[in-house]
Amino acid sequence: MRLGSRDSSTVDERLLQDRVRLYVEVLFFINLAFVAAGLSFELLGMEGHEATAGQRIVAYSMTALLGVGWWSAARGICSRGVLHALEVLGTVTVVLAYAALMKMAPIPEARFIGLLLVCMVLVLRAALVPSSLRRTLIVGLLGVAVAVATSLEMVGDEPQLQPQLWFGVFGLAFVAVTAVTSSVIYGLRREVRAARRLGQYELNRKIGEGGMGIVYEATHVMLRRPTALKLLPIEKAGQETVSRFEREVRQTSRLEHPNSVYIFDYGRTPEGQFYYAMEYLDGFDLKELVAHEGPLSDARTCLVLRQAARALAEAHAMGLVHRDIKPSNIMLCSRGQVPDTVKVLDFGLVKAVDDGGADDLLTQADAIVGTPHYLAPETLRNTVDVGPEADIYALGAVGYFLLTGRHVFTGDSVVEVCAQHLKDVPRPPSDCREEPVNPALEALILRCLEKDPADRFASGAELADALESFEIAGWGRQEAGRWWQAHRPAREQPEVPEGEMQPHLDIDMAARSD
Repeated sequence: MRLGSRDSSTVDERLLQDRVRLYVEVLFFINLAFVAAGLSFELLGMEGHEATAGQRIVAYSMTALLGVGWWSAARGICSRGVLHALEVLGTVTVVLAYAALMKMAPIPEARFIGLLLVCMVLVLRAALVPSSLRRTLIVGLLGVAVAVATSLEMVGDEPQLQPQLWFGVFGLAFVAVTAVTSSVIYGLRREVRAARRLGQYELNRKIGEGGMGIVYEATHVMLRRPTALKLLPIEKAGQETVSRFEREVRQTSRLEHPNSVYIFDYGRTPEGQFYYAMEYLDGFDLKELVAHEGPLSDARTCLVLRQAARALAEAHAMGLVHRDIKPSNIMLCSRGQVPDTVKVLDFGLVKAVDDGGADDLLTQADAIVGTPHYLAPETLRNTVDVGPEADIYALGAVGYFLLTGRHVFTGDSVVEVCAQHLKDVPRPPSDCREEPVNPALEALILRCLEKDPADRFASGAELADALESFEIAGWGRQEAGRWWQAHRPAREQPEVPEGEMQPHLDIDMAARSD
């Protein structure tokens, strides 16, 4: 979250909206329970509990207004100013209604009950709504003043001041208590936000976790730019893992193609925690896309593969092999008003083809790297000596998955799947779905899945050129634009649990790599 005593960030807006919604929701259900209890007493014929017409009007109107306020806050249609007005007016309205109801009640204990209800509202607001000391004092004093004025009793032309004096004294005491409580909570919240800050980045929520680190949604303090921040947890930071993590960011930061994820910054904390900042992508990975949409059309599959191949073309031209191409490492976004923009992610297993053997120190000769359903046969035979053709095989398997909704090979174990990659001929995609597959696209996919690397496309550039020659109708910019209008992602996830972050995360500038 971004720091600021005035809650100036969109993350704070989201928190304010959630808390105001919860506050109004609790008030709504409390009043609904009171209304239900009153009706039950009347139906049971309990003497002395008959409500007057005025009490019914006040109770029903207040409950209805709280219901509308709850609905508005839950729908997210309120601005910051409206949210603050909603919680202040809601507090004053409820206090006014409680005071009016108690004044109309025939029982002598009504004033005491009204005082308890007013105090309950003030305590509830202090606990739920992010509010500074000044704002809490203002709202509390306004609420007590309204309650005292509403419940004022007259004997002839003279007001009865003594009961109101005690009412006001107790009310002011609760205002002081709730103001201090709210101020402490508000201050602790700011301290927690400061503890979640890593240099010029403020961490908002966890959005992913894998073997190579944890990814958080973050915000650049000065630029106000949403960022994805990947951190290598200290407890996993063995020398080999740290070296691989550093290599990932160095290699990935060299990539500039629009279909590769951009790296903005990287470094270490004084505690030795390595991190890097990359562009935040709000979209769907291909695994999620197929899970929700089913198999994609030939035209859309071709569009996705072409962009991913272009991203790999740049990497291959620089002597890099991704080695972990799979649906969950390819994102589909709407970027710069261009729908269906592909981003290739997670170069955590990237390997330089001509690295003079330095890479072998980080990749054990007997360790299989990658994901079983997308492993090229040569990767299974020789885990070190792999070239761009391994990425072509994996991207062909991704294309197969997009067209059919299933993996090229399936089995009950990793060993069985790997054995099929080595020996079995894949079924044509057209045999795995009801609709026919474009013959040229199917032939291209099967060529990518050839066992011998020499029979495949030699690089991402060669594959992309082949895909450029296809003319498959049915999915263009207009269709993609309409799809994104209907499916734009809304990922409101819980904030980072406080226990997951280190108390202080500052950048150690002296330890940054060149």
